[in-house]
Amino acid sequence: MSGNDEKYRHELKYLISAAQIPLLESRLSGIMTPDPHAADDGMYTIRSLYFDDYQNRCYYENENGTDPREKFRIRIYNHAANRIVLECKRKERGKTRKTSAPLTIGQCRRLMEGLPLIDDGDLTPLQRKLNLQMKLRSLHPVVIVEYERKPLVYRNGNVRVTFDTNISTSSAVQHFFDARIPRRPVMPAGQHLLEVKFDEYLPDFIYRSLNLGSLQQTAFSKYYLCRKYGSYR
Repeated sequence: MSGNDEKYRHELKYLISAAQIPLLESRLSGIMTPDPHAADDGMYTIRSLYFDDYQNRCYYENENGTDPREKFRIRIYNHAANRIVLECKRKERGKTRKTSAPLTIGQCRRLMEGLPLIDDGDLTPLQRKLNLQMKLRSLHPVVIVEYERKPLVYRNGNVRVTFDTNISTSSAVQHFFDARIPRRPVMPAGQHLLEVKFDEYLPDFIYRSLNLGSLQQTAFSKYYLCRKYGSYR
């Protein structure tokens, strides 16, 4: 469900309606397989805690399309604390690279409070990088992003097609581990997000299966949408 991917990957995003999801699923079901980490229904819930500074630099860099740009987040799955991942996502020249490191519950709770991690000599390079950014820029947690994801995978080209639905936001960053938190939807009713991620190439038969002729590509991230339409304004 997450990993340390040092490669830069293509990442295409499209606005999609609820009615288009089963159509695309039926087209892709014969050529792609469900993510083995997903539940029996092929889905899992993702909750991410994003960081920004007091100048909201990450927000404005996303809005302005700054290249390159980076943002930090903490991610958990299905509201469980058994796997907590710190991630840094870098966007450069139209591609993305994700670097990740595990966190303990204690480390995560320190970060939730806006405190750097205790450096006992065992911190990973990514954890030290976040510590430095927290000290130099006062980077701190600002928003929770939550949604349900149904992923499909294809090994050649390392292709992932994900249907991300019910995207919502919360400013209750201190309740990151709570099963239920106050959340606000950020997409119009019936509108969701399709993401297509791949390394060097996207096989033609997958591209053709995704081609509905009416998909609207978007450059905005879920983080940006949640800050803009949720807790930021």
